[in-house]
Amino acid sequence: MKAMFAGFAAIAVICVASWAALTNMGLSTQSKYSAPSVRVD
Repeated sequence: MKAMFAGFAAIAVICVASWAALTNMGLSTQSKYSAPSVRVD
């Protein structure tokens, strides 16, 4: 039972860390595929 809870905790930590990393990298398709003359909000 401890191993299962440790696995759930590890999954939660990995999900939050990857979400934060990908959000802060600025790899949105909106900013990648827009021209310099297009205003991105």
